[in-house]
Amino acid sequence: MYPTPLVDAQWLKAHLTNPRLRIVDCRFSLSDPLAGHFAYRQEHIPGALYFNLETDLSGAVRPDRKGGRHPLPEPQALAQTLANAGIGNGHFVVAYDDPPTGGMFAPRLWWLLRWLGHDDVAVLDGGIAAWKRAEGKLETTLPTLLEAHFTPRPRPEMVLNAQAVQNRAPGTVLIDSRASARYRGESEPIDPVAGHIPGAINRDWQEALDANGQFRDAASQQQRFAGLDQEVILYCGSGVSASANLLAMEIAGYKKAKLYAGSWSDWISDQTRPVVTGDENHRSLH
Repeated sequence: MYPTPLVDAQWLKAHLTNPRLRIVDCRFSLSDPLAGHFAYRQEHIPGALYFNLETDLSGAVRPDRKGGRHPLPEPQALAQTLANAGIGNGHFVVAYDDPPTGGMFAPRLWWLLRWLGHDDVAVLDGGIAAWKRAEGKLETTLPTLLEAHFTPRPRPEMVLNAQAVQNRAPGTVLIDSRASARYRGESEPIDPVAGHIPGAINRDWQEALDANGQFRDAASQQQRFAGLDQEVILYCGSGVSASANLLAMEIAGYKKAKLYAGSWSDWISDQTRPVVTGDENHRSLH
């Protein structure tokens, strides 16, 4: 049995030579897409592979922007990426990045693998900084693993599109995972339209983490998501940072929340969809 959805640095140190283990460095910067790979080449956890958010963990962006800035990869294409890297159905995957600000990318891989039907996956709590604090070794050697076999078993019920969000059942809770200023429409540093989907409440994904970039405990996460006993849909800017909130909900014991994968960047690709600004957090969840 392997711990999920989180492992700590001491656990990883103790299992580093386990042949079933596969470690994936997911560091990335939205402002500099090459920064994560450069950091990986400089130093990484022994045996770690590197996956890039845009080329490995996302599909191609459409010219009309439908599907958002980081659309989901096709399941078979992602399965081939995993297999080519040496990750098969029999492996336990540990993903890490560099929280707190960069702490959304490892949860993206965690969620993608779960979506493909692969439950043997966890995130290294606190990322590479926690590994360094635990005096874990680092290396520059690039691993060479034999190609594996990965058969995807997608779970389509985990993901929704814009139409499903628009037609959601009454009482469904829609959570915007972006920073509060972006949710309220006061600033928008990335997308061309500011605001949020009508009816959404805000739970900033970074509030799932403490000052060390580690996920807060179950009681803290339950407090963040108190009252959510209905169907829950999460979104963010492009379906990435919402993955961190989905992991936080897993810690809190909520296991059936769904992801609007295209998120805000997909929503605004159709100008007929409504957009609102301001704060709707005062709305009752019941």
